[in-house]
Amino acid sequence: MIIVENLSKSFNGRAVIKSFSHRFPEDRITFIIGARGSGKTTIVKCMVGLLRPDGGKVIYDGVDFYMVSRKKRMEIYRNMGFVFQGGALFDSLTVEENVMFPLKVLTDMGIKEMKERARWALERVGLADVGSKFPSELSGGMRKRAAIARGIVTNPRYFFFDEPTSGLDPDTSRKIDALIKELTTELKTSTIVISHDIRSVLEIADEVIFISKGEIEWVGTPQEMLQTDNLLLRGMIANALVAS
Repeated sequence: MIIVENLSKSFNGRAVIKSFSHRFPEDRITFIIGARGSGKTTIVKCMVGLLRPDGGKVIYDGVDFYMVSRKKRMEIYRNMGFVFQGGALFDSLTVEENVMFPLKVLTDMGIKEMKERARWALERVGLADVGSKFPSELSGGMRKRAAIARGIVTNPRYFFFDEPTSGLDPDTSRKIDALIKELTTELKTSTIVISHDIRSVLEIADEVIFISKGEIEWVGTPQEMLQTDNLLLRGMIANALVAS
């Protein structure tokens, strides 16, 4: 479980996150949605340590992420998977080397064990035969799958996705959605997804958090979202469905 309490963050005196609190249980997919500049990406960056919040707490299974030693924080990182928008694979490394990278940084595994783990991760996402290829040789959907393989290679308990279906065709997007759903159940992760893809929200979300101006505007299920009286959220849904 991840618990966030009263998270806040400002840039140049402007509050991007005013106060954010929420619980993210395991074996559950939570989507964070909102307009550009609403603060949703900043929230997740503060949760994973890419940005340090000005105030508040981020607690992973009872451990306050920002109040522990570097060694303890590295233990949390070993239990964390993060799939960046676009995949963020290293162009100069093979797919297998990309997937092995977190193991080299976060564990003391030997090369044989790392290779075996990387092969398992690639097979799990349907890329068993591409380990020797470079990212430039893969399609957009395959690159996304390779990034997910890198995310699961440490067997994470907390999984973060930044726009996982961005730039993909509808069929590939739905396959990525299904994979996220399967992995959340299989690994029993607390899964947090930043997305503009309303169809993904409706397809796999257990819970939806709608952010506006750095604060939670609305929380509920996808079914409740379709019946909401919140005018901002209704406008976002309508615009997204028309655009798609």
